Amino acid sequence: MQTSSPLPTTAPIANRLIEKLPPLEHAHFMAHCEQVELQVGHVLCESETPFQHVYFPMSGVISMVKVLNGHQSIETEQIGNEGMLGVTVLLGVDVAPERSVVQASGTALQMPPRELLEILKHSPVAARYLKHYLYVMILQLTQTATCFRFHDVAARLARALLTVHDRAHSDHFHLTHQVLADMLGVQRGGVTIAAGHLQRANIIHYTRGHISILDRKALEAESCDCYGMVMDGYARLLP
Repeated sequence: MQTSSPLPTTAPIANRLIEKLPPLEHAHFMAHCEQVELQVGHVLCESETPFQHVYFPMSGVISMVKVLNGHQSIETEQIGNEGMLGVTVLLGVDVAPERSVVQASGTALQMPPRELLEILKHSPVAARYLKHYLYVMILQLTQTATCFRFHDVAARLARALLTVHDRAHSDHFHLTHQVLADMLGVQRGGVTIAAGHLQRANIIHYTRGHISILDRKALEAESCDCYGMVMDGYARLLP
């Protein structure tokens, strides 16, 4: 269930696309936002349906999931407080390319797509940030496709856990075998083998879907280069 409430003027803002806007742009932006609670498993938008709202997560994680008839679903993107859901509205496309589902509970700011487009007409810094973010999302998609083709499951699992760790802002989070399988595009057995390798190396602790990151540096060493490449894109365009 998704619940909403008016945004208090003193509410702390954690979304990185919004928090560093110039004061006037920030105030104008926030005047059109509504704060919502996101609960695990809630579907924010189905594939090929119009966005009712765009979302700027302050905490939690949203997954973009591709579902094909007769095939296992696969996660293509993750969105945390570094970004937004619905960035394609900048291209004049308000139809969701994939299913959007809450992977980790949290809080977000939302607004109708039309309001966002009106705001951006008078907010040049926000418009630039969102265009840069759109490019980084394209970079992430292409890097993910490359990763699926060339890297083994253990390295991909390490990369996936790093991205969740970044967005969860905690060393402890919950991801079931099935969610991890969807993230990696593999069967659950592949997740069991890869997670077992990381656990035996004392890099993570994983039981009943509860994951603890024990050694971040070692996890980075186990990951493929794709994680660093995407992070470099963020640092270059969204410092």
